Amino acid sequence: MSVLVVGMSHRTAPVALLEKATVGPDDVPKLLDEMLRAEHVSEVVLLATCNRIEAYAVVDAFHGGLTDVSGVLARHSGLPLADLTDHMYVHYAASAVQHLFAVSAGLDSMVVGESQILGQLRSAYAVADDAETVGRVLHELSQQALRVGKRVHARTGIDAAGASVVSEALADASRGLGREPGDLGGTKAVVVGAGAMGALAAAHLRRAGAAEIVVLNRSEERAERLAAKTTDAGTPARAGTIDLLPTELADADVLVTCTGSVGIVVGRESVAAARATAGGRPLVVCDLGLPRDVDGSVVDVPGVAVVDLETLQRRLTDRVDLEGADAVAAARAIVADEAQAYLASQRSAEVTPTVTALRRRASEVVDAELLRLDSRLPDLEPDVRSEFARSVRRVVDKLLHTPTVQVKRLAEGPDGDSYAQALRLLFELDPQTPAAVATPGMTGTTARPGDDVVAALNVELHEPRAADEEVTR
Repeated sequence: MSVLVVGMSHRTAPVALLEKATVGPDDVPKLLDEMLRAEHVSEVVLLATCNRIEAYAVVDAFHGGLTDVSGVLARHSGLPLADLTDHMYVHYAASAVQHLFAVSAGLDSMVVGESQILGQLRSAYAVADDAETVGRVLHELSQQALRVGKRVHARTGIDAAGASVVSEALADASRGLGREPGDLGGTKAVVVGAGAMGALAAAHLRRAGAAEIVVLNRSEERAERLAAKTTDAGTPARAGTIDLLPTELADADVLVTCTGSVGIVVGRESVAAARATAGGRPLVVCDLGLPRDVDGSVVDVPGVAVVDLETLQRRLTDRVDLEGADAVAAARAIVADEAQAYLASQRSAEVTPTVTALRRRASEVVDAELLRLDSRLPDLEPDVRSEFARSVRRVVDKLLHTPTVQVKRLAEGPDGDSYAQALRLLFELDPQTPAAVATPGMTGTTARPGDDVVAALNVELHEPRAADEEVTR
């Protein structure tokens, strides 16, 4: 069994395609169940954020697993698989582990180093756990990924600037209002959405100096909780339902939307009606929803500027932050080391059932010979018989000690499974015996699967890139 990653992100797909393929919170359990019921998938976690959709699946075969997972994603998007595969990436076995660790470290984020991804990974795991689509392999892998992400952020300072998609959008909003990036002093801001992104937006607005924050949400109770938290932090805040949006926009300077809803939440008419009474006061709309929350034609309303994920993608793609180059390099080194250590431990664990089977075989041989001794020398003194049995077992244990210790050490290398296979062949061990001793987990093999399915699906198989938060069960 190996881990397969199939996904799309801001690095490989335009925002317009991500919008069509996005998975809303209400749809995640359904897709998890559909993937789990597929022939080749035994565990699965689905990570869906504002700039990526990724499935992490434990599969018994690369070809079948890829077909199962990509087929579910294609059916959900309503698009032909061929339209998605040009923008998909695939990671398998060792490469899948390294990719997940890089994601948890923020190295694959639109804003490199952002720490929000840790919370998103934790939530994705929790949803899959509730849906009972997580087993031992993804539990252990997810737990280690969160630890790696936390370690990277703690040791490298890669997130020292506190940058995120929200902070970058608000920096653009400041520029749109004719100010220095990050300066929103004295402004009125409206936040639509009271989830994790809404809370992050309110926090960044407060730090940017917003004089007042209005939180609007379908659930007024959630909006009130976020408004109260913001007020307690030192910035006056009010709460209300989304139907108050036209009224609140009349004198607003910044609107941030991040609802996660499917469909338009902020229409052109409501914005136009609100701005008609604004006396030419500019408004910057930050649409951080995927799919988008704001009608695209809002940009045509006089005095209104729009910052969305597509705008941010163009600005942030391949951006080189020279000040953070050392932190990024250090983060990549940690990810590479952690991935290597994790895979080595998995390979070592894989050989344990074989070693156990070998020792069991040796014990069976000793027992059989001692039984034969009993039949040939029935009058042997009990003390002599016991001492003889202990001596035979000590000899066998000493003979097996070095090879079993060595095979566990050698198994940590890239070709570690070959040593376990050699033991099974040399001692004629039943291949099913190790499986009966312990359920095998994820292999650390980096063997590249056949290119035929990759070519058929037109998907690139990525090689590994050099690139402690606990989850409870």
